[in-house]
Amino acid sequence: MGQFSQAIAEVEENLSQLLDEIRRLKYYIDTLEDENIRLKRQLCVIPNLDAGRIQKNAALIQKEAWENLDRLYQEGFHVCHIYFGEPLENVCLFCSAFLSKEG
Repeated sequence: MGQFSQAIAEVEENLSQLLDEIRRLKYYIDTLEDENIRLKRQLCVIPNLDAGRIQKNAALIQKEAWENLDRLYQEGFHVCHIYFGEPLENVCLFCSAFLSKEG
């Protein structure tokens, strides 16, 4: 076997080893991705006892947020998305519609 043939045989062997390593890495990556998905799903599971507490807390936060917006409007500031936070000079139809819709 000549030098050129031997060099090609070595390159083929190296490529074969690289391809084997790539296959192992792809399998490892697939395994990690599956585990990641499983762990994300596990984190999203909320026990029934916690679900009620979370819903109650969310309702309380929403009520407080709504009361804060209403208070801001009563203090003379816009709560509509167009002029939010700007001083209120007259009755704003956008604010009124927003507050009546949400309230």
